[in-house]
Amino acid sequence: MGSASDTRPLIDAALVRRLVDAQFPQWAELPLTLLEPAGSDHVIYRLGEELSVRLPRHTGAIGQAKKEYEWLPRLAPHLPLAIPVPVGVGEPGCGYPWPWAVSRWLDGEMATVETLASSSEAAVELAEFLTALQRFAPVAGTREDLTGRPLADRDRATRAAIARVDGVFDTAAMTELWDAALSVPGWDRPPVWFHGDFHTGNLLTADGSLSAVIDFGELGIGDPACDLTIAFTLMSAESRAAFRAALGVDDDTWTRGRGWALATGLNAYSSYAATNPRVAAQTTRQITEALIG
Repeated sequence: MGSASDTRPLIDAALVRRLVDAQFPQWAELPLTLLEPAGSDHVIYRLGEELSVRLPRHTGAIGQAKKEYEWLPRLAPHLPLAIPVPVGVGEPGCGYPWPWAVSRWLDGEMATVETLASSSEAAVELAEFLTALQRFAPVAGTREDLTGRPLADRDRATRAAIARVDGVFDTAAMTELWDAALSVPGWDRPPVWFHGDFHTGNLLTADGSLSAVIDFGELGIGDPACDLTIAFTLMSAESRAAFRAALGVDDDTWTRGRGWALATGLNAYSSYAATNPRVAAQTTRQITEALIG
């Protein structure tokens, strides 16, 4: 048996029902419906028609509920797409060890390559979203929960992942891109806000158009290159060019963005591709498009 720090709690409807009823009795009569597929960080239940409940699966996600509760209401009025509206943070209880979140339900379907890859209009909308996010004034001082990690922190893990997928992807091309991403100058302007997990799975659409951006658990301040990952998870070469032009990305930041897309794609591919065909397809595209540039 693992230690307490690496043991994942069993999260089922009965647990969520007990937590909601005990801590938010005003919603005790609302039905719970499991959302599938959920992400790797949270189990998500729809609560009635207007709410959702998100419970972290592992220790790496346990600070996200309080971070979103603090910052999303401040960011929302400044952003051109809808984002989650937190309405409460639950406390540990009923055998569940971590904070958890209740938010307003956002209608929509997960964005897909099939519906949006060729849309330069959607690409420009995403650039406008990031521009608005980056213009929001950063907080004064340094806060550990908002400080972005440099790309170089992923060096060892990424090189190990490159070695593991030898024969699946072009090892020489991946190594060349990764070396380039680490060698270009870093962000030399004032730090700005970034989403931190800006990929297709965290975008919602309604009637085929972008409607919302979700999952701000990696929200932070620093180099915005990590958010360029969306260009390689969602876009075609043509729409990617429109996105880059609208955002005004310089060559060095673009190269770092390709590095972020490669590193995060390799991490997800190595962790989930063998057991999750959907993730395998998404991350294969992400890695391939990052190599194209």
